[in-house]
Amino acid sequence: MRLRFSPLIFIAVLTTFIACTGPQQQSKDNAAEQVRKAEKDFAAMAADKGIAEAFWFFADSNAVIKRQNDTLVKGKEQIKEYYSAPYFKTASVTWAPDFVAVAESGDLGYTYGNYTWQSKDSSGAVQESKGIFHTVWKKQKDGSWKYVWD
Repeated sequence: MRLRFSPLIFIAVLTTFIACTGPQQQSKDNAAEQVRKAEKDFAAMAADKGIAEAFWFFADSNAVIKRQNDTLVKGKEQIKEYYSAPYFKTASVTWAPDFVAVAESGDLGYTYGNYTWQSKDSSGAVQESKGIFHTVWKKQKDGSWKYVWD
């Protein structure tokens, strides 16, 4: 018996496939681009308005940052206070994500990539360190993205 290929069956299968994967994947891709933009805007604000302002502005109210000696700084206001120390007034940081991923739900994502940190010592000499960053992002009720972990 020879099977006959029906254009109607093909269209039905294709429509089902697109309906099941298309919009969700587009939504996830869109969310990933939003996270990438948030990361870029975060880095730009750090360069333009300072580290303390940028880390405060892009922080979720419950954000946590892990810094030297595994110190955890918890909460948006404590993060701003941490970065308001005199040491950070002469510091700058640049970074860009090498990787962005978003959960299927489209409300959580993460990035990682390279950063370069520069600061001036007491003699005015520039000290530089490089490393890898990892940031976890959460979509807010207003549609913006804020970090919850850095």
